[in-house]
Amino acid sequence: MKRFLVLQFLVCVCAFQVQAQQTNSPAPILISAHRGNTGQAPENTLAAYKDALKVGVDYVEIDVRTTLDGKLVILHDATLNRTTNGEGPLKNKRIVELRELSAGKGFIEFNKERIPTLKEVCQLISRWNIWHKKKTYIYVDCKDVAPAPLVETLEKYKLANESYFYGNDSFLLSLKQVFPQARLMPSLRNKEEIQTKIASLHPAAFDASFLSLTQEMVDEIHSKNIRVFTDLLGPLDTETNYKKAAKLGVDLIQTDKPKLVLETLPH
Repeated sequence: MKRFLVLQFLVCVCAFQVQAQQTNSPAPILISAHRGNTGQAPENTLAAYKDALKVGVDYVEIDVRTTLDGKLVILHDATLNRTTNGEGPLKNKRIVELRELSAGKGFIEFNKERIPTLKEVCQLISRWNIWHKKKTYIYVDCKDVAPAPLVETLEKYKLANESYFYGNDSFLLSLKQVFPQARLMPSLRNKEEIQTKIASLHPAAFDASFLSLTQEMVDEIHSKNIRVFTDLLGPLDTETNYKKAAKLGVDLIQTDKPKLVLETLPH
């Protein structure tokens, strides 16, 4: 009987230790698909966002701009030249003109892709979240857009509260006035900016420059209950840097290679 009780005690201790290890283990790093899964489809198109959703990302990044007639659309550049078969500033075009363009420049198989509206992207993600246990939200890069119509569209599809908003500091301040609960994500170039930006913006996260990140910076930001997001794009988009970011305790990696991040890091 005594042996049995000792054995029972040891089993309980082991179970408690395993549970404690699981409880204290760091949360999986979040992944934002930069302009969608651009390795598989043209950037900032519905095709790229559909593919990113299938990969299983936590966020998709979108670049929001405004047309001449006030419609919100998704395009990174201020001009149409690089990614479409059109030319000139997007802000000088009406939505009906944009609908005639292909957003699949350089991709023969995606020739019929169009510049999506914010509404279309929200509809896509909203439908996905209805049918899938793992939810995906939006990393909103506010390029050229007024706060009110942006928030109105996101709220309509129940995406405003869980999404993050990136933009210049003055825009983020105006957004906070329209939508006080907005999760602001200002850029952070160095440690010296931390206190000033916290005081003025009360951010939920920082979009921190990866090359300037140190353990001290990450720890200081976390001590303020603020998340650390970082871009690993271009030459920085490597397995070595994913692991380094995870070791530093970064909360989210923005990448053009979401599948590779998932394969490299536990998620």
